Amino acid sequence: MQDLYGRVVTYLRVSVTDRCNLRCRYCMPLDGVRFKDLEDILAWDEILRVIRAAASLGVRRIRVTGGEPTTRAGLVDFVRAVAATPGIDDVSMTTNGMMFAAMAEELRAAGLRRVNISLDSLQPERFRFLTHFGDFDAVWGGVEAALAAGLHPVKINCVVLRGENDGEIPDFVALTESRPLHVRFIELMPLGTSHAWTRERLFSAEEIRERMRERYELVATELEGGGPAKYSRVPGFAGTVGVITAMTENFCHNCNRVRLTADGELQPCLGSLLAMDLRGPLRAGISDEGLRRLVAQGIRAKPEKHLMEEYLEETSGRRMWTIGG
Repeated sequence: MQDLYGRVVTYLRVSVTDRCNLRCRYCMPLDGVRFKDLEDILAWDEILRVIRAAASLGVRRIRVTGGEPTTRAGLVDFVRAVAATPGIDDVSMTTNGMMFAAMAEELRAAGLRRVNISLDSLQPERFRFLTHFGDFDAVWGGVEAALAAGLHPVKINCVVLRGENDGEIPDFVALTESRPLHVRFIELMPLGTSHAWTRERLFSAEEIRERMRERYELVATELEGGGPAKYSRVPGFAGTVGVITAMTENFCHNCNRVRLTADGELQPCLGSLLAMDLRGPLRAGISDEGLRRLVAQGIRAKPEKHLMEEYLEETSGRRMWTIGG
């Protein structure tokens, strides 16, 4: 299905929980977070109804996110049901990796094809500082388990923070030498805790590329299902590196996705305050056709571009852990 600007929407990102076992400093505050009551979170069958409606409109790819999706009981059965949904041909997940190693084989057997693992530092002490509770060895075990299970591609998401982890950029590139890993450097966006984002902390896409070129020769390449990242590789390396340039090199004209939040809002744009309540109609007994029309309406409401900097005060307070990364 096309939105009003001619973009074909084929991708739905589904947040299955607002709970997370980490407190990344640019995302969730350490204290004062009030999670949704369990009855306010969509049940698995409610999420599946939305996915079926989206699939009937041409959505083909589902990404399971959170919060941290592995903290919700029943995840494997849910992935199996999503993978079996007519019209859905790709199921992926974004996770912090802390609990992923023990689940990787089972999730792969259930139909998970790809995984993105968030990892903002390769130095265990710095990683714990950035996440408050992160265990680097546990997350790296998740990376290794994903590769062993045959998931492909396995992507590593690194949010670059000026003065904190930007010096590690070449070390992340080195991960792609002998393993088929796909590292994606992400510009810091004004989402999550309102005090986390400042223009001064933003390490731009061009600065990221310059830091990589200090040590490596890079050539442009493409990655299947690559999404918004602009990819390169070091000649002879097994994996790739990509940069997600949401703030300095807008890619909204190519955006093919909408989001379903854990509490049942369909959000057509991450950087917009637009949202459509689906939980209310679902629990009021809406028909499948009625739900399909609502999802179509939400897709058509997709704005031309995000306005994160223009509406910084509003977007910086958005709860990324509910929207889904």
